[in-house]
Amino acid sequence: MHTKTGLVLEGGGMRGLYTAGVLDFFLENKIEFPYVIGVSAGACNAASYISKQWGRNKRVNIGFVRDPKYISLRNFFRNGELFGMDYVFDVIPNQIVPFDYEEFKRSDTEFVIGTTDCHTGEPIYFSRKEYKEDLLTPIRASSSLPFAAPIVSFQGYELLDGGMSDPIPVKKAEQDGCSRNVIVLTQHEGYMKKPSRLHFMIKRKYARYPGVVRMLEGRWRHYNRTIEYINQLEKEKKAFVIRPSQPLEVSRVERNQRKLTKLYDLGWQNAADTFEELTNWLNESTVTTK
Repeated sequence: MHTKTGLVLEGGGMRGLYTAGVLDFFLENKIEFPYVIGVSAGACNAASYISKQWGRNKRVNIGFVRDPKYISLRNFFRNGELFGMDYVFDVIPNQIVPFDYEEFKRSDTEFVIGTTDCHTGEPIYFSRKEYKEDLLTPIRASSSLPFAAPIVSFQGYELLDGGMSDPIPVKKAEQDGCSRNVIVLTQHEGYMKKPSRLHFMIKRKYARYPGVVRMLEGRWRHYNRTIEYINQLEKEKKAFVIRPSQPLEVSRVERNQRKLTKLYDLGWQNAADTFEELTNWLNESTVTTK
């Protein structure tokens, strides 16, 4: 009997260019999965991967990064958002670098998007049957970083960054029936998060949202526990992990196009370097390498 293998994608803002490189390698080599789950930048990258738009994430995230409408302090002071969320999640995908909704709809891949409920601090996941035609709103919610973007209302919830409550949603993939998972991380091996120093700012900004305060203050613990869990899965051969082979010089809001291109190339190269090992690992699963 074949086991179901999922693809789990970490977020990380502009560090997501690493994942874009990995996924373009997967597209080139026709590596597909029956199930993909992502948060934040991971969800953004996943959408173009499922719609088979090779290079689209690179074109958007590197090509527009110097555009003040995409990311700038001007956006922040005018609208309270560092990234121009309407520009990123409406103008670009619907007008400038069109997202292929038809190809996405044709795909049999289940795509789950992780977000965070601002009131409870718990993760809220949206699958195809829940978001139906409205794919971009939950991705926008999942990508709305605290302090850098406004809260997004969707289906009766008030939502922010999926990476707050479930930074690497492997346990959700397991709950959904994926007993083995390929996990793409955006930090190097051995990376552990440190506690936030923004305690006062967090409490002040999100006074009405105790769930956000709790999640942001405990996020480092949750992240580090998740990494320990993934390391254990890797030892048991239940997970195949692709992660940056060196510490990254790229910040979550990086605007240096040379650094971002280098990061994309590193993702592609790391995927290429592990291709044979990955192919062997996938052999007993339902993943197709056509």
